[in-house]
Amino acid sequence: MDIATKYKIVAKIINSNDEGLLSAIKSLLKIDESDFWDDLNAIDKAAIDEGLEQLDSGDHVSHESVNKEIKKRFNF
Repeated sequence: MDIATKYKIVAKIINSNDEGLLSAIKSLLKIDESDFWDDLNAIDKAAIDEGLEQLDSGDHVSHESVNKEIKKRFNF
């Protein structure tokens, strides 16, 4: 399919007020508007919040320092 046809399709979608059509396109393209956060359990949410708090307080190890440690430990 050429780019001009794709642009025409996008223009039709943008200019459409047909909720049925837009809903069908959304379903076809598997576009989900839900937030993954809502699907997480309480334990996962708490772990993520704890990690974010650690980052905010500066309590973390940089990627670079982990790489150096691995190279040192395994003689890379």
